[in-house]
Amino acid sequence: MATPAVPAPLAQLPNALTVSRLVLIPIFVVLMVQAGDAHSWPAGILFGAAGVTDQIDGFLARAWRVESRFGKIADPLADRLMIDAAVILLVAYGRLPWAGLVVIAARDLLLLVGWRLLAPRGIDLDVNLLGKAATWILYAAVAFRIVTHDHTRWPLWLFWIGLAGAVIAAMFYVREARKQLRS
Repeated sequence: MATPAVPAPLAQLPNALTVSRLVLIPIFVVLMVQAGDAHSWPAGILFGAAGVTDQIDGFLARAWRVESRFGKIADPLADRLMIDAAVILLVAYGRLPWAGLVVIAARDLLLLVGWRLLAPRGIDLDVNLLGKAATWILYAAVAFRIVTHDHTRWPLWLFWIGLAGAVIAAMFYVREARKQLRS
Protein backbone atom coordinates (compact mmCIF):
# COMPACT_ATOMS: atom_id res chain seq x y z
CA MET A 1 0.00 0.00 0.00
CA ALA A 2 1.25 3.48 -0.89
CA THR A 3 2.24 5.97 1.77
CA PRO A 4 -0.64 8.36 2.52
CA ALA A 5 -0.20 11.85 1.11
CA VAL A 6 -1.83 13.51 4.15
CA PRO A 7 -1.44 13.40 7.94
CA ALA A 8 -3.18 10.56 9.81
CA PRO A 9 -6.18 12.53 11.14
CA LEU A 10 -6.97 13.90 7.68
CA ALA A 11 -6.58 10.44 6.17
CA GLN A 12 -9.79 9.45 7.98
CA LEU A 13 -11.90 12.08 6.20
CA PRO A 14 -12.97 9.89 3.24
CA ASN A 15 -14.27 7.15 5.56
CA ALA A 16 -15.89 9.76 7.81
CA LEU A 17 -17.79 11.11 4.79
CA THR A 18 -18.94 7.58 3.94
CA VAL A 19 -20.12 7.00 7.51
CA SER A 20 -21.93 10.35 7.46
CA ARG A 21 -23.80 9.19 4.35
CA LEU A 22 -24.88 6.05 6.17
CA VAL A 23 -26.03 8.15 9.15
CA LEU A 24 -28.02 10.46 6.86
CA ILE A 25 -30.14 7.62 5.43
CA PRO A 26 -32.65 7.38 8.32
CA ILE A 27 -32.93 11.18 8.47
CA PHE A 28 -33.57 11.24 4.73
CA VAL A 29 -36.23 8.53 5.08
CA VAL A 30 -38.03 10.55 7.80
CA LEU A 31 -38.01 13.67 5.60
CA MET A 32 -39.37 11.70 2.65
CA VAL A 33 -42.12 10.06 4.70
CA GLN A 34 -43.12 13.46 6.11
CA ALA A 35 -43.41 14.82 2.55
CA GLY A 36 -45.44 11.83 1.36
CA ASP A 37 -46.31 12.19 -2.30
CA ALA A 38 -45.36 15.89 -2.38
CA HIS A 39 -42.01 17.35 -3.35
CA SER A 40 -39.52 18.02 -0.54
CA TRP A 41 -36.67 20.48 -0.62
CA PRO A 42 -35.18 19.32 2.72
CA ALA A 43 -35.11 15.67 1.56
CA GLY A 44 -33.78 16.69 -1.86
CA ILE A 45 -31.01 18.82 -0.39
CA LEU A 46 -29.99 16.06 2.00
CA PHE A 47 -30.03 13.52 -0.85
CA GLY A 48 -27.98 15.89 -3.04
CA ALA A 49 -25.47 16.39 -0.22
CA ALA A 50 -25.12 12.60 0.03
CA GLY A 51 -24.44 12.45 -3.71
CA VAL A 52 -21.77 15.13 -3.43
CA THR A 53 -20.05 13.37 -0.51
CA ASP A 54 -20.08 10.17 -2.59
CA GLN A 55 -17.93 11.92 -5.18
CA ILE A 56 -15.71 13.68 -2.66
CA ASP A 57 -14.86 10.68 -0.47
CA GLY A 58 -13.69 8.49 -3.34
CA PHE A 59 -11.75 11.31 -4.96
CA LEU A 60 -9.99 12.17 -1.70
CA ALA A 61 -9.21 8.53 -0.88
CA ARG A 62 -7.52 8.04 -4.25
CA ALA A 63 -5.81 11.45 -4.35
CA TRP A 64 -4.50 11.14 -0.81
CA ARG A 65 -3.64 7.43 -1.26
CA VAL A 66 -5.75 6.45 1.78
CA GLU A 67 -8.03 3.87 0.16
CA SER A 68 -9.10 1.27 2.69
CA ARG A 69 -10.88 -2.06 2.72
CA PHE A 70 -13.62 -0.41 4.82
CA GLY A 71 -14.05 2.33 2.22
CA LYS A 72 -14.16 -0.13 -0.67
CA ILE A 73 -17.05 -1.94 1.02
CA ALA A 74 -18.87 0.88 2.86
CA ASP A 75 -18.78 3.49 0.08
CA PRO A 76 -20.75 1.49 -2.52
CA LEU A 77 -23.00 0.17 0.26
CA ALA A 78 -23.84 3.72 1.35
CA ASP A 79 -24.56 4.68 -2.27
CA ARG A 80 -26.81 1.68 -2.87
CA LEU A 81 -28.71 2.14 0.40
CA MET A 82 -29.29 5.87 -0.14
CA ILE A 83 -30.40 5.46 -3.76
CA ASP A 84 -32.49 2.39 -2.94
CA ALA A 85 -34.24 4.15 -0.04
CA ALA A 86 -35.07 7.12 -2.27
CA VAL A 87 -36.32 4.97 -5.15
CA ILE A 88 -38.41 2.73 -2.87
CA LEU A 89 -40.08 5.78 -1.29
CA LEU A 90 -40.61 7.55 -4.61
CA VAL A 91 -42.20 4.39 -6.02
CA ALA A 92 -44.33 3.94 -2.89
CA TYR A 93 -45.64 7.50 -3.27
CA GLY A 94 -46.25 7.07 -7.01
CA ARG A 95 -43.48 9.46 -8.09
CA LEU A 96 -41.37 6.85 -9.91
CA PRO A 97 -42.53 3.81 -11.88
CA TRP A 98 -42.24 0.30 -10.44
CA ALA A 99 -40.03 -0.79 -13.34
CA GLY A 100 -37.28 1.51 -12.09
CA LEU A 101 -37.33 -0.14 -8.69
CA VAL A 102 -37.23 -3.61 -10.25
CA VAL A 103 -34.20 -2.71 -12.40
CA ILE A 104 -32.36 -1.08 -9.49
CA ALA A 105 -33.09 -4.04 -7.19
CA ALA A 106 -31.90 -6.49 -9.86
CA ARG A 107 -28.72 -4.48 -10.42
CA ASP A 108 -28.00 -4.30 -6.69
CA LEU A 109 -28.62 -8.02 -6.32
CA LEU A 110 -26.20 -8.67 -9.19
CA LEU A 111 -23.59 -6.48 -7.50
CA LEU A 112 -24.04 -8.27 -4.17
CA VAL A 113 -23.84 -11.74 -5.71
CA GLY A 114 -20.84 -10.67 -7.78
CA TRP A 115 -19.05 -9.30 -4.74
CA ARG A 116 -19.76 -12.49 -2.75
CA LEU A 117 -18.39 -14.55 -5.64
CA LEU A 118 -15.31 -12.43 -6.39
CA ALA A 119 -14.16 -11.15 -2.98
CA PRO A 120 -13.21 -14.58 -1.55
CA ARG A 121 -11.05 -15.15 -4.64
CA GLY A 122 -9.24 -11.85 -4.10
CA ILE A 123 -10.70 -10.33 -7.26
CA ASP A 124 -11.36 -6.62 -6.97
CA LEU A 125 -12.97 -4.89 -9.96
CA ASP A 126 -12.20 -1.24 -10.50
CA VAL A 127 -15.10 1.17 -10.90
CA ASN A 128 -15.63 1.93 -14.55
CA LEU A 129 -16.29 5.44 -15.82
CA LEU A 130 -19.76 4.53 -17.10
CA GLY A 131 -20.73 3.12 -13.70
CA LYS A 132 -19.54 6.27 -11.97
CA ALA A 133 -21.34 8.52 -14.50
CA ALA A 134 -24.53 6.46 -14.15
CA THR A 135 -24.40 6.89 -10.37
CA TRP A 136 -23.98 10.67 -10.78
CA ILE A 137 -26.93 10.79 -13.17
CA LEU A 138 -29.10 8.65 -10.87
CA TYR A 139 -28.27 10.84 -7.88
CA ALA A 140 -29.14 13.97 -9.89
CA ALA A 141 -32.33 12.49 -11.35
CA VAL A 142 -33.61 11.25 -8.01
CA ALA A 143 -32.74 14.54 -6.29
CA PHE A 144 -34.55 16.51 -8.99
CA ARG A 145 -37.53 14.16 -8.75
CA ILE A 146 -37.65 14.73 -4.98
CA VAL A 147 -37.68 18.54 -5.29
CA THR A 148 -39.94 18.96 -8.32
CA HIS A 149 -43.69 18.75 -8.58
CA ASP A 150 -45.21 15.47 -9.70
CA HIS A 151 -46.15 16.79 -13.15
CA THR A 152 -42.51 17.65 -13.95
CA ARG A 153 -41.36 14.95 -16.39
CA TRP A 154 -37.73 15.73 -17.20
CA PRO A 155 -36.35 14.17 -13.98
CA LEU A 156 -37.98 10.89 -15.08
CA TRP A 157 -36.13 11.01 -18.39
CA LEU A 158 -32.88 11.69 -16.55
CA PHE A 159 -33.67 8.75 -14.24
CA TRP A 160 -34.13 6.39 -17.21
CA ILE A 161 -30.87 7.60 -18.77
CA GLY A 162 -29.00 6.99 -15.50
CA LEU A 163 -30.65 3.61 -15.09
CA ALA A 164 -29.73 2.57 -18.64
CA GLY A 165 -26.14 3.62 -17.96
CA ALA A 166 -26.11 1.59 -14.73
CA VAL A 167 -27.39 -1.50 -16.54
CA ILE A 168 -24.79 -1.16 -19.29
CA ALA A 169 -22.06 -0.60 -16.68
CA ALA A 170 -23.24 -3.73 -14.87
CA MET A 171 -22.84 -5.70 -18.10
CA PHE A 172 -19.24 -4.44 -18.36
CA TYR A 173 -18.64 -5.52 -14.74
CA VAL A 174 -20.04 -8.98 -15.50
CA ARG A 175 -17.79 -9.27 -18.57
CA GLU A 176 -14.74 -8.21 -16.56
CA ALA A 177 -15.63 -10.57 -13.70
CA ARG A 178 -15.93 -13.49 -16.12
CA LYS A 179 -12.49 -12.66 -17.56
CA GLN A 180 -11.00 -12.49 -14.06
CA LEU A 181 -12.58 -15.80 -13.04
CA ARG A 182 -11.19 -17.53 -16.14
CA SER A 183 -7.62 -16.35 -15.54
